[in-house]
Amino acid sequence: MEQTFSFKLKSMAEELNLKPLYKSTDYDEKLLTNAEVHRPSLQLDGFYTYFDPNRIQILGGMEIEFVAPYSSAERRRKYDDLFSRKVPAVIVTSDRDPGVEMLESAKQYDISVFSTSSNTSQIMTDVLRVLGRELAPRITRHGVLVEVYGIGVLILGESGIGKSETAIELIKRGHRLVADDAVEIKRTDIDKLMGEAPELIKYYVELRGIGIIDVRRTFGVSAVKSFQDIAIVVHLEPWREGEVYDRLGLKESYEEILGVKLVSHTVPVRPGRNISVIIEVAALEFRQKVMGFNSAKEFTERINSHLLKGNI
Repeated sequence: MEQTFSFKLKSMAEELNLKPLYKSTDYDEKLLTNAEVHRPSLQLDGFYTYFDPNRIQILGGMEIEFVAPYSSAERRRKYDDLFSRKVPAVIVTSDRDPGVEMLESAKQYDISVFSTSSNTSQIMTDVLRVLGRELAPRITRHGVLVEVYGIGVLILGESGIGKSETAIELIKRGHRLVADDAVEIKRTDIDKLMGEAPELIKYYVELRGIGIIDVRRTFGVSAVKSFQDIAIVVHLEPWREGEVYDRLGLKESYEEILGVKLVSHTVPVRPGRNISVIIEVAALEFRQKVMGFNSAKEFTERINSHLLKGNI
């Protein structure tokens, strides 16, 4: 059974600078569990078939103007119909006057009402962004997440293989740490994963023989980042004699995390190999492929063309 997550209504309101017009008695502890929002246009005309009461309701100019011509008693009845279904909260956009009837219904049914200066489209986008981030499916993986040339690289491997040391070397080369040891991974879209560190260990790295390092204080704020979309997975493993490793890169390997396929590389580790440089090249090569260039394919085509001309 898929785990569900929650986010405090109060935290969302503070992040989006929503102005409370009425706070429910459970405002400080009210939890949101649905990442969708809704504009109750049809509902204000009495159509509640297929209505999901677990969504935040957003009322813009269209909804406010729809009820305006009705009498005060009829407006109150329409709002009572909506608020009685125990929706999580109501947001009124563009600093519009919600009217006394809406606030009376809110108080009767104890539903928080907010006002925002943002227009309807903007606040819907903002709410969806925040809830999508906070309520996204997630897992925690043992590894390191770094940003290399703007690309999120998730470094995995057995304990002691050198993940944290590689991260420090990348930081010294101008890249940024997102998480060490534990990486919280969230699926923020159908094909997108975002990683961050648990709050308790954010910006800290453990180096065996040295101890715990505060990267932000040691290397500066430019050496860390709060979160990062993940594009590449790099598996570090001990070099095994006789093992066949990919030398051309013609065949793409992928790893699936939370239903999202990510480009995956297996990098063997042994003395003399500079893993941080290899990861830098992997990030640059990924960017090239996104732009439509494939070095391995072009090299193979050049060799084949050379063979066909009888030059070898």
